[in-house]
Order: sequence, then C-alpha cells, then structure tokens
Amino acid sequence: MLNVIHWNVDPVIFHIGSFGVRWYSFGFLLAFLLGYIILSKMFKREKVDTKYLDSLLVYIFLAVLIGARLGHCIFYEPGYYLTSQHWIEMFLPFGHNDTGWHFTGYEGLASHGAAIGILLALWLFYRKHKMNPVWIVDRLVIVIALGGAFIRLGNLFNSEIYGVATDLPWGVIYERNGETVPKHPTQIYESLSYFIIFLVCILVYRKKDGKLRPGALFGWWLIALFGARLLIEFVKEEQVAFEKGMTLDMGQWLSIPFILLGAGFCIMAYKNKFNDKIFLKNDEKILNK
Repeated sequence: MLNVIHWNVDPVIFHIGSFGVRWYSFGFLLAFLLGYIILSKMFKREKVDTKYLDSLLVYIFLAVLIGARLGHCIFYEPGYYLTSQHWIEMFLPFGHNDTGWHFTGYEGLASHGAAIGILLALWLFYRKHKMNPVWIVDRLVIVIALGGAFIRLGNLFNSEIYGVATDLPWGVIYERNGETVPKHPTQIYESLSYFIIFLVCILVYRKKDGKLRPGALFGWWLIALFGARLLIEFVKEEQVAFEKGMTLDMGQWLSIPFILLGAGFCIMAYKNKFNDKIFLKNDEKILNK
C-alpha cells in the first residue's frame, strides 16, 4: 500500500482560447444550481411563491462574491489592500506590480466574509420583501453547507489551503506546489464535515416535514460548521505571514463569534423567542412579542 497520496491535478478543466474553466469555479456554480433546486422544493412544499427564491438567490450570489472577497482583503491581507496603491484591487480582478497591471481573477476569498455578507443580504432582503429572515436562514443554511463542501473540493483541485506535515497514511504530497512531504488534506476534512452537516440538516428538515422550531436549526448549524472549522484549523498551515506564532489563527478567531451567535440562537429558539410566520407585516417583529 502507498503510504501517501501524490496529488498533481490540473486545476483547469478545459480552456476556451486563453480562458480556463477551473474546477473551483465549476464547483461554485454547481453549488448554486443544486442549492436552487433544493430550496425550490422547500418553497413549494411550504407553499411559498418561488419568485421570492429567485430574488433571494441574486442577493445571496452577490453577497457571497463581495463578502468573500472583502473578507479576505480586510481580515487576511489588510496591509496590502488597505493602501492607496492597491485598494482598487479589492474590487477589480487585476493586480499591479513593478511590471504593470495583470489579471489575478480575484485571488483570495474568505468564507467568514461570505457569511457576514449573507447576513447583511438577508437584512436587505427582509427590508424589501418582509420575509422572516429566521425562517429563511433555517432553510438556507442547509444548502450553504453543501456549497461549502463543493468549495473545499475546489480548493483541493487548486492544491491550496492544506494542512501541516503528517505521517498518517492519507497524507497528501501536493506536487504542483513543489511539496515533497505529505500534508494533512484539510480541504477534504472540511468538505466531509460540511457534507455531513448538510445530510443531518436535510434529514431533520424532512423528518419535521418543514415544521422547524424557528432559529434552532440555524443555531446548531452555526455551532457545528464553525466548530468544525475551528478544530480543523489546528492542523492547517498558516494562510498569511502574521498568523505565524499565534495561538489561534485568523480563521479560528473569526469562527468563535459565529459559534457564540449559534449558541445564542439555540437558547432563544428553545425559549420560543422567534416569530414562526413566513411573512411579517409592517407592525410585526422578528422576535415574538
């Protein structure tokens, strides 16, 4: 038996002229497609017009792209991007160095930034459509977990965001990056964790026939997903230089508030603090009176 896995997969599936379609992009789009299909069935099951879902996914798509990009720039590389010379690179897929401008394709995305972006998007969506955001997140997080699993597989194909050296039999040598020793395949760890969370959530939803305790699934989802992220980060390599020597890395520090938020949602959910209506009138609150 091989003691390690040698990984040297081309991150590009095929080229159209000079443009390459990457596995990462394919996984990102597939996640949105499957998410739409699953949520569409939920909306129909609960007799909610899918026109609201179409509008919601536009909000979420933009929130993920903008939030993930700004999250990486602000949380992981503020010294580079928050300067007068490079701030424009946060918004354009181009970078600038001594040789001039060059295409970067938005290198660097952060899942915590995407999470913050989604929460802000849900607030904006609520202001426009008066749909209960707690009702939405209890269902939306199910497909977000599935999307996270695909995104981490995309990181695997890109040979990025892997772990520290290991002597375990499933250690991976990322040859494309010039690695010569096996590393923890943390992308696979996270992908499997997120897929398990997706399966548990979808089974709970089906068992309850969509009649969920408002806020409970969202709360447990936050604890499970960001708890898994916090633990896996212990065997992950530092993503940026300033993380070296830190007790917890940036991903872990950013996960802690989401875990606490999840605990808060669970407590309030089991005290029946959240409104269980799908649509809220102008004089109704998200929290029950």
